[in-house]
Amino acid sequence: MYGGLLCHGPSIENGFFYDVRLENSTVLGSDLPGLEMACREMIRQKLPFQRVEASRQELLELFKYNKFKTQIIEDKVETATSIYRCGSLVDLCQGPHVRHTGQIKAMKLHKNSTAYWKGDASMEKLQRVYGISFPDNKQLKEWEKAQEEAANRDHRKIGKDQGLFFFHEMSPGSCFFLPKGAHIYNVLIDFIKEEYRKRGFTEVITPNMYNNKLWEQSGHWEHYGKNMFSFQVESETFSLKPMNCPGHCLMFDHRPRSWRELPLRLADFGVLHRNELSGALSGLTRVRRFQQDDAHIFCSMDQLEEEISGCLDFLRAVYTVFGFTFKLFLSTRPEQCMGELEVWQRAEQELEKSLKGFGLPWEVNPGDGAFYGPKIDIQIKDAMGRYHQCATIQLDFQLPIRFDLRYVGKEEGKPERPVMIHRAVLGSVERMLAVLAENYAGKWPFWLSPFQVMVVPTGGGVEDYAQEVYRTVHDQGFMADIDTDQGTTFNKKIRKAQLAQYNFILVVGEKEKQNNTVNVRTRDSKQHGERSLEELMERLSELRDHRVHNAEEIF
Repeated sequence: MYGGLLCHGPSIENGFFYDVRLENSTVLGSDLPGLEMACREMIRQKLPFQRVEASRQELLELFKYNKFKTQIIEDKVETATSIYRCGSLVDLCQGPHVRHTGQIKAMKLHKNSTAYWKGDASMEKLQRVYGISFPDNKQLKEWEKAQEEAANRDHRKIGKDQGLFFFHEMSPGSCFFLPKGAHIYNVLIDFIKEEYRKRGFTEVITPNMYNNKLWEQSGHWEHYGKNMFSFQVESETFSLKPMNCPGHCLMFDHRPRSWRELPLRLADFGVLHRNELSGALSGLTRVRRFQQDDAHIFCSMDQLEEEISGCLDFLRAVYTVFGFTFKLFLSTRPEQCMGELEVWQRAEQELEKSLKGFGLPWEVNPGDGAFYGPKIDIQIKDAMGRYHQCATIQLDFQLPIRFDLRYVGKEEGKPERPVMIHRAVLGSVERMLAVLAENYAGKWPFWLSPFQVMVVPTGGGVEDYAQEVYRTVHDQGFMADIDTDQGTTFNKKIRKAQLAQYNFILVVGEKEKQNNTVNVRTRDSKQHGERSLEELMERLSELRDHRVHNAEEIF
């Protein structure tokens, strides 16, 4: 249909995609129904899939018209592999496949985008088409319904509708948080800071940019350099930090350390920058500028198991407050890594021991570790049943070696090398905010909400008292607003506050003014009745400070 060259087309967690190189045209969203009709015609013909073994030389001859396929063959095929034939199509694939196209009972092409060959923006631009298929039409309908729900919950839509944040072309991938969005952001950080005090973490502040000699020493320049923003300063190259760990190594090493100081738990909310491809940027889930609840623990080998257990307990405590369940993965040594094999094996064994002691099921994720060490990845499950990668616990024997970190040991004062643990619970604060927005569908729990209280007077005669109520609530640190629009009816004000997802709506009339009370309603039309101002403030403070999830129900 397009005269394009097929490039790369894998199955993914939710369906599949194919990247195609088109010289003089693009795939538009309006093209997808026509492509889908072509697919349905192939399904109707029940075209068989035929598997054929071919040698490397035969493959290179067969696909010589397509430089993308020949590159795949040259990179990945050593002697021979399989190809599949289906109608007029012949393509590389390991398989297996269904017997014929007629076995595909339900399918949909639902999205298109731009991509780059090998994910590199300096390479050829490709057209990507996403699809999904199911064994029956009922499952497709259920999936379409879930997609519709997901669109309504999209954090970008919620962010716009609720006035939380926006993006601007003048700073791609960098979010502008408006006052209500900044409130959520700061409450999340304050929550973690409160946990830090309980768990023996101390907060530090480190620079945003470093001479590239630091990144060369840490190994980031070799393994991560293309994802960093770099620039010249007085004839030397500097880079904005994409992570905090090398700076924390400098902090550990800036004076002699003793075993009595360990474990040393350093926490840092420093601003990070990563040079993500423009085509990969996606709302708050993939940005260039962000902050993490980042921390690094320097400890001795005999403290390691307890520290990892403490990290696992930390994330369970936080995720319980949010109402998330989660899955655990042990991500092991990747192909591109630094350090000795024996060190990697030891690190992986330590993480495995801690996971077994934690008592929850876990899986191995082979080859998905960081270049400097294995890690425990945590995927949280949201209200839609989707999983998100947020928290991580990474074990690192490499950076302490590369920075020659040492402390005076307990035994005869001999120098010993610390072990380093990288950990984050929220992960990127931006990403967590997006996950929470979609999980709650914009109905923020009271302790986190930027719409905690709306004061609604019944008429102009009680407006002074309504202002007094508003100031009382506001001065206690709550996110409060007041609706004094005299051009709107009382019922419309109530409905407007409910649609805006205010947790509590405080109605004040003549009776409430005389009694120094308020009448408490919720966004879900539950009426708690008349309460004194003193009782109101006491209860709101209790619900906020204890981070009660269903505050509106149990007020």
